[in-house]
Amino acid sequence: DLHEIYDGEVRYARDAFEGLRLMDALIGVKRGVPGAKLPELRQRRVRATAAAEVTERPEEGHVRSDVATDNPVPTPPFWGTRVSKGIQLKEYASWLDEGALFKGQWGLTKDLFETEGRTRLRGWLDLLRTRNLLEAAVVHGYFPCVSKDDDLIILDEHGAERTRFAFPRQRRGRRLCLADFFRPEESGETDVVGFQVVTVGSRIGEETAKLFEANAYRDYLELHGLSVQLAEALAEYWHARVRAELGIAGADPDSLDGMFRTDYQGCRYSLGYPACPDLEDRAKIATLLEPERIGVRLSEEFQLHPEQSTDAIVVHHPEAGYFNAGRRS
Repeated sequence: DLHEIYDGEVRYARDAFEGLRLMDALIGVKRGVPGAKLPELRQRRVRATAAAEVTERPEEGHVRSDVATDNPVPTPPFWGTRVSKGIQLKEYASWLDEGALFKGQWGLTKDLFETEGRTRLRGWLDLLRTRNLLEAAVVHGYFPCVSKDDDLIILDEHGAERTRFAFPRQRRGRRLCLADFFRPEESGETDVVGFQVVTVGSRIGEETAKLFEANAYRDYLELHGLSVQLAEALAEYWHARVRAELGIAGADPDSLDGMFRTDYQGCRYSLGYPACPDLEDRAKIATLLEPERIGVRLSEEFQLHPEQSTDAIVVHHPEAGYFNAGRRS
């Protein structure tokens, strides 16, 4: 897209680290550093556009998918919310996805995972411990609910509507909608939904900001990437605890790789992803969980602060999994 509207050279960096290398080369060329040169321009590839197939328009409306409605509904250990603070790094560090950190965040090739990746990871974790830069905390809760069409309706203790979430439905295939994983209102049964907000605190974000201001960009990118993955590790760790509390952890895999593949019962859906794309729904979760009790707040753009925080809708249904769904029209 940029190539079509810009007459100069357009270069692409796959990640932040490659971007740094590209900028270093550019500055070197501008300053006349001996041996400095930009990488060869890549041949622009144009993806061929296949002729659009004419398909029958799927049935419109709130046609429910084929998701089962007779699965057992677990009994939660409590109704409402609970706050957990002072969670130690050793409790959730083992849930850190090193592949996502080393490759996705740090831009390392697989042959550098052991020699460079784990060595630097140990150094950063030691620094986080010794300087007490982590303030891991969680607020989670369980609420009675039912579904109606594409909506998930949260109930109060008297069975009245407390709030509702409207989710998009697939226009083809199974026509999945996140609401389908809960008992329909007309069944006369009540289901249960979990919510969680986790954070590793604001201190680590303050430290990354200092590194950025000091132009220590590599350290900044490494620590920032680690902080994001630690928040995700905490979320995975707590989701496993929620499954245990709901009595569905018996289906959990033995290996961590299996956990990362979500080979367990249920699913954790974070706001902004295809099944629940509306970030405005974070305000409803915030009303239910009151995450300010663990130092997490919402911005006017519905972003979580500190940045190293995640929220989620926790679903227990055996068929729940990740899927794409278009936005509601």
